[in-house]
Amino acid sequence: MIKRIIQPIGAVLLALVIVGIPLWTVLVTAGKSQAEALTPDISLPHHWQLWTNISTVISQTRIGWAYLGSLFLLVPSVVIVLIIGSMASWVLARRKGKLVSVIYALGISGIILPPAVVTLVLLLRQLGLAGRPIGMICAYVGMYLSTVIFFVTGFVRTVPESLEEAARIDGAGPMRVFLKVILPLLRPVLATATILISLYVWNDVFYAFFVVGGRMDTLPLNLFTVASAGVHLNNWHLIFTYVLLMSVPIVVLFIVFQRSIISGITSGAVK
Repeated sequence: MIKRIIQPIGAVLLALVIVGIPLWTVLVTAGKSQAEALTPDISLPHHWQLWTNISTVISQTRIGWAYLGSLFLLVPSVVIVLIIGSMASWVLARRKGKLVSVIYALGISGIILPPAVVTLVLLLRQLGLAGRPIGMICAYVGMYLSTVIFFVTGFVRTVPESLEEAARIDGAGPMRVFLKVILPLLRPVLATATILISLYVWNDVFYAFFVVGGRMDTLPLNLFTVASAGVHLNNWHLIFTYVLLMSVPIVVLFIVFQRSIISGITSGAVK
C-alpha cells in the first residue's frame, strides 16, 4: 500500500525537477529586466516585463523569417518521412523471410548509428543539394526514417491481417487497403512519431549549421547568431524570451497530440 502511494509521488517530484525547473527558469528569466537576468535563477522578477521583452525580440531579431525557415524545413520533412516510413513499415510487417529481417535491421539502424556530418555534406555537394532547403529536407528524411519504421512496424504487427483480407475480398487493391484500412489505425503511432521528429527538426542546429548555415535562417541558427552577438552577450532576458517563443509551436503540438502519444509509444514498441 505504501509503495503504491510513494511511486506516483516520486514520479511527479522527479518530473518537476527534470522538466518543471528548467521550464520555470526560462519563463521567469524571460519576464525579468536585464539587470535581474544577469544571473538566471528560479526567483520571480520584481516587475514582469515579458511583453516588453517579446516586443524587443521581435523587433531586433529575424525571428519572423526564422519561423518561416523552420516551418519550411519541418512540414515537408515530417510529411515525407511519415508517408514513406508508414508504407515501408506496412510491407516489412507483413512480409516474412531473412531478407526482410535484414532490411528491417538496416532500416532501424539509424536510431543507433548517427549520420556522419562530413560525409553527409560531401554527398549533398556531389548531388548539388548543399546549402539548399531541399538538401536539408532530404537529410532529415534519411536521418529520421528509421524512427518511423521502428514505431510503425511494431504497431502494424498488432493489427489483425483479417482486416486486410476482408478489404481484398471486397476488391480493394494494395494502395486502397493501406489508405482505407491501415492508415486510419496508425493515427496514435503517427502522432507519436510526429512529435518526436518535429522536436528533432525544430531544435536542430548541428546539421542545419553545416548544410544550410548562412544561406537560410532557422530558429536555432538565428538564436545562435543572436546569442553570439556582442550586444546580446549579457541580455539573458532576451535570449530566454527567444527560447520561450521558439518553444511555443512544439508545446502546442504536444498538447494537440498528447492523448495519442502514450498509446503510440506502447503499441509501437511491441515486437
